[in-house]
Amino acid sequence: MLKSFEDALAIVREKLTAHESPPPQEVIPCREAAGRILSEDVGADRDIPPFNRATRDGYAVHSGDLKAAESTLECIGEARAGKPFQGALEPGQCVEIMTGAPVPTGADAVVMIEETEADGRRVKFHRRVVAGENIVACGSEARRGERILRRGQRLGSSELGLLASVGYTRVSVFRRPLVAIISTGDEVVATDRQPEWFQIRESNAALLAAEVQSAGGLPRDLGIAPDEKSVLRSMMEQGFQSDMVVLSGGVSAGKYDLVKDVVAEFGAEFFFDSVAIRPGKPLVFGRAQGKFFFGLPGNPVSTFVTFRLFVRPALQALAGGPFESPVWLRARLARELRQKEGLTRFIPAQVEMRGREAVAEPVPWRGSGDLAGLALANGFVVCYPEQTELSVGSWVNVLKK
Repeated sequence: MLKSFEDALAIVREKLTAHESPPPQEVIPCREAAGRILSEDVGADRDIPPFNRATRDGYAVHSGDLKAAESTLECIGEARAGKPFQGALEPGQCVEIMTGAPVPTGADAVVMIEETEADGRRVKFHRRVVAGENIVACGSEARRGERILRRGQRLGSSELGLLASVGYTRVSVFRRPLVAIISTGDEVVATDRQPEWFQIRESNAALLAAEVQSAGGLPRDLGIAPDEKSVLRSMMEQGFQSDMVVLSGGVSAGKYDLVKDVVAEFGAEFFFDSVAIRPGKPLVFGRAQGKFFFGLPGNPVSTFVTFRLFVRPALQALAGGPFESPVWLRARLARELRQKEGLTRFIPAQVEMRGREAVAEPVPWRGSGDLAGLALANGFVVCYPEQTELSVGSWVNVLKK
């Protein structure tokens, strides 16, 4: 069941967006809601802005008074943010105004202070103006009762600021999905143990826990499953009590790669078991016991890449948000790349601005087990199957790390 990258991602999207059981909701303080998924629509409690707002420091005027190239008006007061001018403009008058202040009654434009000369209360204007200039009209951003945030949106800093602006101190969000993490392999030992010369410390659980949290889930580390079916089966039973199961290792075709066999015992439906990408080809996706599961390759870079490409958008959808496919950035390639045809490759790279263009410089790395190389990168150059040669300066897609 080898799938192209695009086909595999489409399958994950199809299965997750057809999932019709949104997670439970909970109400939490807005100050604790960063990264959470909104479970309700939010409407404006009043017009935004609630008044005609000046966008420049200068003078509030009636545009009809400034029809000539040079005009002089009488300044009758001041308006500033939080201290509005209380009167109304009459013909031939203006009010000094600061950015963010309400525009006085009778004024329909603001002239920047740089375009004026003041002599006491007399202000000379050096050009004509039109109605609405340098003013954000009352209600132009949102009308009272209008929806300003949608159910399913992720709450970032701007969304939380918007909630505060309409009086929210608590907000209804979806509960974060619980994600079981299982590492596999006889060669893997706990991080706090001194490994034998033929063993490695477990690193994927820490990597995956951080990725799960970043994607809006709650990680549940079930530990390391040795290459024994009975132990892995017991851990899988625990895993399927969570909302999603993510395994690392044991998904290739070797004698002791047991994940697919054990998961099949739970009545698993496999949607695919390999993807034409490097790193990350032996990737398994399916559903068992009513829960989605991913079997990721055990090498850390493969684990990271496949999580970002497939598990992250799936988890975001399971958390009540939209399925957000990876977004490619664009950069110039800093050095030549060659590859065999047939796979979509993700090459760790350091991306930086050089002048006005982003440039991607592949970092030194020694394959999918090289965590040190991964730590040097802030993105991945994407090489498509047909791109067997990429020259210096070529435009390439980049997956942000």
